[in-house]
Amino acid sequence: MLLVANRGEVAVRVLRAAADLGIRTVAVYAEDDASSLHVTLADRAVALRGPSPYLDVDQLLDAAEGCVAVHPGWGFLSENAAFARACSDRGLTFVGPSADVLELLGDKRRARELAASLGIPVLDAPPGTFPVMVKAVSGGGGKGMRAVFEPSELDGAVAACRAEALAAFGNDDVYFERLMPSARHVEVQLVGTSVIGDRDCSVQLRHQKLVEIAPAPLLDPVLRKALHSAAVSIASAVGFTGVGTVEFLVSGDSFAFLEVNPRLQVEHTVTEMVSGVDLVRTQLLLAWGGDVDFTPHDRGAAVQVRVNQTSGGVLGAFALPSGPGVRVDTHGYVGYRVGTRYDGLLAKLVVHGEDLDVALNRVRRALGEFRIEGVQTNLEFLRGLLARDVVGTTTDFVVEEPVTGMRAPLAGTVVEVSADAVVLEAMKMQHVVRVSGEVLVSVGDTVSEGQVLASGVGDSTEDVAEIDPSFVRPDLDEVLARHDFSRPEAEAKRHARGGRTARENIADLCSEFVEYGGLAIAAQRQRRSLPDLIERTPADGLVAGIGVVNGSRVVAMSYDYAVLAGTQGMRNHQKKDRLFALAQQENLPVVLFAEGGGGRPGDTDHSMVSGLDCGSFHAFAQLSGQVPLIGVVAGRCFAGNAVLLGTCDVIIAVEGANIGMGGPAMIEGGGLGVFRPEEIGPLDVQVPNGVVDVVVGSEEEAVTVAKKYLSYFQGTSAEWACDDQRLLRHAVPENRLRAYDVRAVVDTLADTGSVLELRAGFGKAIITALVRVEGRPIAIIANDPMVNGGAIDADAADKCARFLQLADAFDLPVVSLTDTPGFMVGPDAERTATVRHLTRMVVTGANLTVPFGLVVLRKAYGLGAQAMAGGSLKVPRFAISWPTGEFGPMGLEGAIKLGFRKELDAIEDPDERKTRYDQMVAMAYEHGKALNVASVFEIDDVIDPADTRRWIATALAPATSRPQGKKRPFIDTW
Repeated sequence: MLLVANRGEVAVRVLRAAADLGIRTVAVYAEDDASSLHVTLADRAVALRGPSPYLDVDQLLDAAEGCVAVHPGWGFLSENAAFARACSDRGLTFVGPSADVLELLGDKRRARELAASLGIPVLDAPPGTFPVMVKAVSGGGGKGMRAVFEPSELDGAVAACRAEALAAFGNDDVYFERLMPSARHVEVQLVGTSVIGDRDCSVQLRHQKLVEIAPAPLLDPVLRKALHSAAVSIASAVGFTGVGTVEFLVSGDSFAFLEVNPRLQVEHTVTEMVSGVDLVRTQLLLAWGGDVDFTPHDRGAAVQVRVNQTSGGVLGAFALPSGPGVRVDTHGYVGYRVGTRYDGLLAKLVVHGEDLDVALNRVRRALGEFRIEGVQTNLEFLRGLLARDVVGTTTDFVVEEPVTGMRAPLAGTVVEVSADAVVLEAMKMQHVVRVSGEVLVSVGDTVSEGQVLASGVGDSTEDVAEIDPSFVRPDLDEVLARHDFSRPEAEAKRHARGGRTARENIADLCSEFVEYGGLAIAAQRQRRSLPDLIERTPADGLVAGIGVVNGSRVVAMSYDYAVLAGTQGMRNHQKKDRLFALAQQENLPVVLFAEGGGGRPGDTDHSMVSGLDCGSFHAFAQLSGQVPLIGVVAGRCFAGNAVLLGTCDVIIAVEGANIGMGGPAMIEGGGLGVFRPEEIGPLDVQVPNGVVDVVVGSEEEAVTVAKKYLSYFQGTSAEWACDDQRLLRHAVPENRLRAYDVRAVVDTLADTGSVLELRAGFGKAIITALVRVEGRPIAIIANDPMVNGGAIDADAADKCARFLQLADAFDLPVVSLTDTPGFMVGPDAERTATVRHLTRMVVTGANLTVPFGLVVLRKAYGLGAQAMAGGSLKVPRFAISWPTGEFGPMGLEGAIKLGFRKELDAIEDPDERKTRYDQMVAMAYEHGKALNVASVFEIDDVIDPADTRRWIATALAPATSRPQGKKRPFIDTW
C-alpha cells in the first residue's frame, strides 16, 4: 500500500499511476481539502488536522499505518531529508532519493558547492554583488525568491523570502546568487544517472513557470551535450536514484548551474510526452524493486501551459479541451470548491505534435476550448501569451514584453494616472491597476468593466496577481507583534513548577482555536503605561475563544495564572460575557481552566463602586443544563474563580490543587485567621467531600479527561470493542454473602476503555460512571457491595441524584446495576438528614425523561431498590435480573428476625434455633429469588449475564431528538 503525502493535481497523478500498477493507496487531506478529487481516488483517505497539515511529519507517518511506501509528490516535504529519514525509520520506502542525498541536494547552497567542485559553472555572489537573486535553500516552485537591484532593497527581500520559504517548506534559510539577466531556463530530466530529455522553462512570471517546451528549442547541440554531461556528473557524484531534474541558466553559448530538484516536478509531463517514459510509473516501479525500462524515444515536440486560479470559488463549469495530442492533468471538477490556501495550479495543459509548430498551434487551439466558471483564472493571459512567439525567449520575456492591453477590472472613475498605474474609484474605494505602454484614459473619465486602460500590461494582469502574499505591511506587522503572546520568563517559571501555560492547555485541548479578545489588556491605564500593560497583561489574563474538540465546536477559556495571578479583571469579565452569550446562542459546551485568585481590586478604568452588577456569574449559571460545563483546575482556585468552577457539571482537579470560596487575603480580611494558600481546600478535603469529580496527576492528563468527558455528549463512536461478556457469568460470587468488585462488572460490561467514573472519592456506596455500549454513551449507577454492603447513605443518594440530573439534561440513557439491601437507617444515619437526602434520589429518578434500564445483580430490597429503579420495578424501560438476583420488601435475614422473633425465641436450643433460622432464610430466598419474581411478572426477565449488553443496546433505543433549549432548569451543583 502506498501513502500519497500530498494534495491536488500531483496527488491525483500519483494515485492514478499507482492504480494502473495495482497498488492500493492511502490519501491524506486537510480539513479544507475534504472535497478534493484526490480524496475519492484513494482506497483509503485520512484526515489531517492543524494549521500546516501537509508539513506535519508525525500525522503523515501515522496515516501511513499499513503502507510500505510514501510518495511525497512535489512541494511540501518532497525534499525534506528529515521526512525521508523518518519514513525509513518506520520501515517505509520513500519514493525518491535517500535522505542523505536529499540533505545534500535539497539544500541548494550545498548543491551549488558540489557543482562548483565538479567544475560546473555557478553564479557566485560575493558580498556587495548587485543585482543579486535571494533564494530559499529548500523547496522550489518560485517560492522564496526575490531579485534585488539596490542594497536598500536587500533586507526586505531577505525577510520576505524567509517568511515564504518557512511557510511553504518549513525552512527559512536563504542564499545569494548573481543575477543573470536575459537568460534562458533549461532543465535536464534524469532517472538515476540517465538523461531522459531536456526542456525550456523560460516563460515565467515572478519566477513561476507558465510555459514549458520539450525538447528545449534553438539549443546548440554542443551546448545541449554539455548540459546533459553536467547533469549526469552531479547525479553520479551523489549516487542519485529515482526521478530528478538539474536546472541551468543559459546565455549565448555559456551556462550556469542553478539547482537540483531531487523529486518529481510539475513540468515532468511535458518530457513524458516526447520521451514516451511515464516518470511516475517509473518512480513506483523503482520503489517496488521491479524491472524498469526508461529508455527515452525522442518523438516530436511538446508544450505545457499551467492554468492557474487567481481567486477562490466553486467551479460552476469546468469543460476541458480534448483531441489528438491533448492531455489535461487536473484535480478540478464541477462543484469543487477551490480555495486560496495552497498553490494556484488548477490544470496542466500538455500537447504533443510531430514538430514544435504543430504543438504550438495545438496548444493555442486547446486553450480556446477551456470553459471555466466560478473562479478567476489566467486563461486570458495565457491565450494572449501564446498568441505571440515564445520560442527561444528568456526569463525576462513576460515582464519586458507585456501580453495584451490592460483592461479595467471593474467599472469606476479614473482619479489618478501615472506612467505605470491607473487608479480607479468605485464605491468609495480606490483600486490601483498597474499598466505599461500608452495610457488611453484621463483623470475624470468614467470607464466600464473590461475597457482598455493602456496599450501594455503591468505586473498586475488580473487585479491583484502582482501582490506578494508573504510581504508583511507595517500595519499587519504591528498586529502580528501584538499577537505574539510569548513571555519566556513567565513560561519558564510555570514549567519549573511542573505546570503548563494557559495557551499550552488550550492548544492541547483544541485541534483548532480562534481567540476572542486576545488583544485586550488590564483596565489599569490610569496607573500603568500602555507598553507595560501590553507586556505584562496580555489578554487581560484570560485566553478565551471558540475551539474544536473531538471534531465539534466548544467555548474554551483558561485563566492565565502568569498574568496578575489569574485574577478576574474588568476586560476578562467582558470576554467571558461575550463567549457565554455565544455558548447560549449556539449550544456550545464550555471548558474552563479555572486556576486563579478571584476578583482583582487593581483595575482603574471604570466607574464601578461595588461591582455586584457583574453579569458573568449569572450568565454562566444560566448555561447549566443547556450545555455541558467542564471545569479544570490546577494550582490555586479561589473566590470568583471557584464560583465558576463550582458551577460546572464536572470538576477535574490536578493533584496539589487548592479550591476555596475565599483565598488567604479574604480569610484574613474577614478576621478568620491567617492561612497559607495550600492550607485552604486541598484535595484531601475536596475529594472526600464531593467537590471534585476526577483527580489527575498532571494538566496533560486533565486535558485528556476533559476531552473524554466531553465525548459522551458528542454522539456515538463508530469504533468500539468489548471484553468477552461471558466473564460476567462469574462476576457475582455464588456465595450470596460474599462481596465483590462492582467496578470490574462495569469495566467488562462497557466498551473497552470507555469508563469514566465521577466522584469516586465521595458517596462511595454508589458508583456513577459515564461509559459506552456499542459506541453509544450511557450513564451507569451501581451499588458497591464493598461499601456499607451496598446500602445507600445520604452522600451516595446526593451523588446519584445529581448524576441522574446530568444524564437527563443531556439525553444519556441510564442503566442501574442494583445490589442493595436498601437505604441506610439508624440514629447515626438520621443525623445526616437521610429523610431529605434519600428522597432526593427518589424524586429525581421518578422524573427522568431519558430511557432507563434496571439490571439487578444480586440484592434488590426495600425502598433503596425502588429508588435504584426510578421508584418502581415498572418504571424502567426494562427491569431484568441476573440469576443471582434476590428481591423483597426488606433484607431476608432482617425480615426473618423481625417476623418470626417469637417463634425463634421459643426454641431454647441455640443450634436448633440456628437451624430453624437458616431454613426460614432459605425458604424466603426461594420465594424472593429472581426466577420466582419473574414468574409473577414483577420483572421482565432473568437473563444470562453475557446478554446484558444486548439488552442495553436493543431496549434502550435512542431518545427522541433533543429540543432546543433546556430540558431541566439547571443541573444541581451538589
